[in-house]
Amino acid sequence: MSETILQVTGLTKHFGGIVANQDVTFSVGEGEIVSIIGPNGAGKSTLFKMICGVRPKGSTRKPDSGTVHFRDQDITALPAHRICRLGLALVFQETEPLRAMSAIENVAVGYLVRHDSYHEALQRAEGILERVGLSHRREATASDLTLAELKRLEIGRALATEPIMLMLDETMAGLTLSEVQEALQLVRRINNEGITIILIEHVLEAVMAVSQRVIVLDQGRKIADESPGAVVKDPAVVKAYLGGEINNA
Repeated sequence: MSETILQVTGLTKHFGGIVANQDVTFSVGEGEIVSIIGPNGAGKSTLFKMICGVRPKGSTRKPDSGTVHFRDQDITALPAHRICRLGLALVFQETEPLRAMSAIENVAVGYLVRHDSYHEALQRAEGILERVGLSHRREATASDLTLAELKRLEIGRALATEPIMLMLDETMAGLTLSEVQEALQLVRRINNEGITIILIEHVLEAVMAVSQRVIVLDQGRKIADESPGAVVKDPAVVKAYLGGEINNA
């Protein structure tokens, strides 16, 4: 069994009377690809943001209870920039590039999270654009990129921070079938480079094709943590989420 790189224990978050996450516990081994699924409002994105310390000024997203350990270090209360420097990067569901800047400049900004040389950042960004299939669009401004290209750009910016673990929040949403297949190939390539991946996805075909394990949330609670094959046969999962989709997944 691979060494545990992320340990989430009893993570709980309420927004007033709304349960976003309730006593969520799971671990991720080094080198795994783990998917988190669940219906809208199940608490998936809130969970990601709590793990990664994404707390805008005035936000109450800090966990009410529970802990997050990354590489045996307690990161529960750390801000996002410090967690990122430890090697944990989050790609948000919404694409929010620096739209007036070119693709290569956007990726270079990610590299500057750890390093000071902008010249070196541009050089490193060249290789990252090649990795994500955007080298031919290096000089295009972000505002001119397609949705599929923007999603690759966001992954490139995250890779520029030199992550050990990459968390992807619905990076395949809105893509065509062929674009989803290309995205799956990219996820596999990144994982083969030694980067652990956790992804939130609603595209069930993608989840089943790429994941070693699937964690299912329902109303903020974890109801399953199994292999893809076991998840699709789990009565609790079928009842809470998959329903009639299960036979077509």
